Amino acid sequence: MHEIARYSLAGIRLVNGAVALLAPNTLAQRLGIATGRDSGTSYTLPLFGVRTVLLGAELLLVKDGAALNRSLRLGTLIHASDVISAIRSGKNGDLPPRAAVIATAISSVNVALTFLAREPSR
Repeated sequence: MHEIARYSLAGIRLVNGAVALLAPNTLAQRLGIATGRDSGTSYTLPLFGVRTVLLGAELLLVKDGAALNRSLRLGTLIHASDVISAIRSGKNGDLPPRAAVIATAISSVNVALTFLAREPSR
C-alpha cells in the first residue's frame, strides 16, 4: 500500500506542480481565480509549482527508507499548511469558493498520502 501511495503522491505533485509552473494563468482560469497583470498569479503559481515539482521528484528519486520517511514527514507539514492556507483564503474571499474547496481537497488528499506512503517501521 505504501508504494501505491508514494507514487500517487509523486504523480499528483508532478502534474499539479508542472501545470502551475508552466501554465499558471491557465490553471488560475480553470480554478476561477482572476488572472491578469495585477493578479499576481503569474508570479505566485510558478513558486508553488517549482516547490511541488521538486517534492514530487524527490519521492521518485529517494531510495533509502529513512530518507523517504523524513521527506514524507516534511511533506505532511507542507501539505497541512496548504490545507490551512486554502481554508483561510476561501473564508477571507481571497480565493473563489470553488477554488478554495478544490485546493483544500487536493491538499487534504496529499496529507493522507504522506501518511500512507511511509515505509513500515522495522
